[in-house]
Amino acid sequence: MKQVLALALMVGVASPVMAAQGETAKPKVVDAVVVTVRGTVDAVDPEKKTVTLKGPKGNTLTLQVRDPKKLEVIKVGDPVVARYYEALAIEVKKPGEATPGVTAEKAVATSKPGQTPAAMVGEQVTATVTVVGVDMKAHTVTVKGPEGNTETIKARDPKNIEKVKVGDLVEVTYTRALAISLDKASAKAATKAPSK
Repeated sequence: MKQVLALALMVGVASPVMAAQGETAKPKVVDAVVVTVRGTVDAVDPEKKTVTLKGPKGNTLTLQVRDPKKLEVIKVGDPVVARYYEALAIEVKKPGEATPGVTAEKAVATSKPGQTPAAMVGEQVTATVTVVGVDMKAHTVTVKGPEGNTETIKARDPKNIEKVKVGDLVEVTYTRALAISLDKASAKAATKAPSK
């Protein structure tokens, strides 16, 4: 939980968007990043039901495959594509709209039999914390979590804390997901390309 708060409350990871409607609106910061990485299948182990993927810099990742029939269509050298999604939403709640607490959800999905082998894993953590200190000169906000722990975080964009005051409840939602699949489009293009 502490790691999520520290990451989330930096307020503006890359290029935050402030959503405000009028003078009384509470600030909301939303930020999302998608990274796409292409690689190849480096090894297939039917006995252990694993596939090892190799990235463009030579790094490897071994994944467990739930459906052994998928292993029959995965071959060493097959191109793969991985997409990593990370999003952060921070919203100041009005009194009575929320109570301090933490919730977490996880999801796992795989392709159906007969479809291109693919898998996705994702998680979302939402923490509602109370603002216990605002230091405009230092550009910091101190928050207290539902378990009583406090954290002081420096805002990357000081404008993001101008409308926050002591006593406000801040809802932080951190979402991340990873999707990996065989890249059939790249494989088809490679087989159609003329050899040199």
